[in-house]
Amino acid sequence: MKVSVVGTGYVGLVTGACLAEMGNDVLCLDVDPNKIRILEEGGIPIHEPGLDAVVARNVKAGRLAFTTDVARAVAHGTIQFIAVGTPPDEDGSADLQYVLAAARNIGRLMTDYKVVVDKSTVPVGTADKVKAAIADELSKRGSDAKFAVVSNPEFLKEGAAVDDFMKPDRIVVGAEDEQAILLMRALYAPFGRNRDKVLVMDVRSAELTKYAANAMLATRISFMNELALLAETMGADIEHVRLGIGSDPRIGTHFLYAGCGYGGSCFPKDVKALIKTATDEGHDLKVLKAVEAANDHQKTVLVDKIAKRFGADLSGKHFALWGLAFKPNTDDMREATSRVVISELFNRGATVTAYDPVAMEEAKRIFGDEPRLRYAESPMDALKGADALVIVTEWKEFRSPDFDRIKAELKTPVVFDGRNLYEPALVKASGLDYAPIGRAQP
Repeated sequence: MKVSVVGTGYVGLVTGACLAEMGNDVLCLDVDPNKIRILEEGGIPIHEPGLDAVVARNVKAGRLAFTTDVARAVAHGTIQFIAVGTPPDEDGSADLQYVLAAARNIGRLMTDYKVVVDKSTVPVGTADKVKAAIADELSKRGSDAKFAVVSNPEFLKEGAAVDDFMKPDRIVVGAEDEQAILLMRALYAPFGRNRDKVLVMDVRSAELTKYAANAMLATRISFMNELALLAETMGADIEHVRLGIGSDPRIGTHFLYAGCGYGGSCFPKDVKALIKTATDEGHDLKVLKAVEAANDHQKTVLVDKIAKRFGADLSGKHFALWGLAFKPNTDDMREATSRVVISELFNRGATVTAYDPVAMEEAKRIFGDEPRLRYAESPMDALKGADALVIVTEWKEFRSPDFDRIKAELKTPVVFDGRNLYEPALVKASGLDYAPIGRAQP
């Protein structure tokens, strides 16, 4: 099948590469010539494990190509994926200008039947706006070319996106056009050889499904984080509670880990957008507002613990910080807890040396030439001259450190752990004070 993908960001590039991997002829379009240059030179503009190999393999095979030529991209694919950014507006709503611009380009240049697929995370009703934009452009030039608009939301986890796309739990297709449904089933058939994973539904239900899924996962995280703070106050252990409730099959084990708050490009944006959508429709989503407020508070918990130990004024104090990305296996720092922790430490007069396996370049872009923030070449290098260690991201390389060396390097033997990486008794036995979130202390 000939497929065009508009946007070579996180969703677009993974979508294009994985569809090419299954034998499709894919052309990826981006208006950013720098991104296309990087891709044509064999680079990858985002950090996603395994993606570089999939891209290289399919470029070499001639199934995957990149362009900045809009007309070429519109002419190429019968199926046109729109996978551009939908950044939040100031009021929390999703900004659809790039989605609608892509739709208008398709309507302006198409000459035959197209299936236009909304892959970006968009509010309910966006497909109607996309359909209207394309129809308007066709009308302007008196064209009677036929088209269908489909909602096909992505359910990719950053850090595991290639595996998620190649082995999906479900493939949601929102469509009414029978020919479009047939084409989408054919496109995705290789991804569900053992069972049919395609769930066909109406467009609006498909659009809402994506927001509902992310909102549910965010709710589980905030619920556990609030319970962790309660457990800490009452002398209970949130890890024991997690195991106790997670063994109930009605609840399950996923997204029950307490920590210092969620971040990234999806959960915060999608929760805000769903709240705004509901407000516009006259509904007050009280649960989701609480989820958002709980998460905002959770991002400050580590600094509150630090202030409790060292005092509210941290002037002259220096902290080692392990982890900058919002989660492991990505360099994404959008809405990352590290940004809140670093800024709060600065506000209290402290300085920071940070280490992250892949996100330090992104941190330099965000913080610029901030003199109070330095970067280390290794986790242990970050400890030099530090008063305490603060852990914000649960990278694997942080899971089994040399506690004796940590104690020797720190001025004060204390670890503030925002991801509950260690057993409290083990850390205590090494002579370190340990401040996790919601864990009972021995």
